[in-house]
Amino acid sequence: MNHYETVFILNPVLSETQIEETVKKFEGFLVKNGAKMVSKEDWGLKKLAYPIQHKKSGFYHLFEFTAPGEVINPYEVEFRRDERIMRFLTVKLDKHAIAWAEKRRNKLKANA
Repeated sequence: MNHYETVFILNPVLSETQIEETVKKFEGFLVKNGAKMVSKEDWGLKKLAYPIQHKKSGFYHLFEFTAPGEVINPYEVEFRRDERIMRFLTVKLDKHAIAWAEKRRNKLKANA
């Protein structure tokens, strides 16, 4: 099982329920395919550095999960097929990135 992190940007014209449905869709896809969710974060509406599809902002979400390597390709295909997703990036975390992500999560919990 490898440790991964995915950041994706949702279209800013989506309603709150459409955003929730989309996030649940991708989380469900991971869990159904044997992944274990470590953390989920909703970063909210943020201004983009440059326009994407003529949009200047988007809803950012982060998933941190462990999964077998063969799950990532179909997972990314689902992102490409969904028109609500403007951009996404999945990275495999090494031991240093895992430690940093855990430290960041603990800091967020302490501030909450």
